[in-house]
Amino acid sequence: MVLTGEINMQTIEEIREVEPVLGATPITRVLAVSVIVPVRNEARNLPRCLQALKNVAEVYVIDSQSTDGTVEIARANGAKVVQFHYQGGWPKKRQWAMERLQFSNDWILLLDADELLTDELSEEIRSAIHDSSADGYYLRLSTRFLGRTLRYGDVSLWKLSLFRRGKGRFECRLKEQDASMADMEVHEHVVVDGDTAKLRNPLIHENAESLSRYIQKHDEYSNWECRVLSERCGADVDSNELALSLFGNQAQRRRWLKLKLFGVPGSPVLLFFYRYVFHLGFLDGIPGLIYCAFQAIQMFHTKAKLYELRLNNRNRSSVTRGSQA
Repeated sequence: MVLTGEINMQTIEEIREVEPVLGATPITRVLAVSVIVPVRNEARNLPRCLQALKNVAEVYVIDSQSTDGTVEIARANGAKVVQFHYQGGWPKKRQWAMERLQFSNDWILLLDADELLTDELSEEIRSAIHDSSADGYYLRLSTRFLGRTLRYGDVSLWKLSLFRRGKGRFECRLKEQDASMADMEVHEHVVVDGDTAKLRNPLIHENAESLSRYIQKHDEYSNWECRVLSERCGADVDSNELALSLFGNQAQRRRWLKLKLFGVPGSPVLLFFYRYVFHLGFLDGIPGLIYCAFQAIQMFHTKAKLYELRLNNRNRSSVTRGSQA
């Protein structure tokens, strides 16, 4: 196992402070949070994301050796750029940044490059972080896909993206990982030590990349999910991993339902009908059809890879027994 938590495994190559521009209009009502934006070749998505963060006190862009101008865009928009070198294992990109970087604010906000902070949500966050009754806040994603805001198909997703510094950390669902499973947390969730609440205004989620890039990313996600499912009975999990529960939060319910559904023959088809018919995904038109189909296809890919993994393990076991005979 590669111990990626050691500082010599993943290093900060560069942190670039942005000097104030003389004569510039003073920024008023700065939002006192530190934002982490993980990226790799996000030149199409990143400008919108960072422009919406112009009044945020501190923005870190955690890059994985992008080659498309992502770093230059980040610097031009006043972000601090940090290079992340993934060599397998745990932690991955965002948890590594949370452990290694020195933040100047008491609150951390996790955003993806294809997520947009609206003025309304920014003001709600400003009010929330002055309320000492909660240590973390769930944000609701409003997903735009192929130019349309999806309102059906069980697309609504809550993410615990805002939390006090030192109070939140990602669960580790699989310690033995590699670059084929993405260098960023896939479906791990933030666990907060303290009370949580939900904010009302949504976070806009709209990916400007092509469907080919979308498919490529989800191929990596299915690699990761295959390994997680193959080791459900093992001990290679974190003690803080969210428990599967039909009566828990949204993440716990979805995991419980997915695990139950996964063993059912034809489950990808059932998932498609669950989203497209039962949850009225057809009302979102062609984008809704494509989105629901992609979700079912990803489950099919995961099941196929899980079958392949188990088949390879059996073959290796047979070879080992044969050599010992």
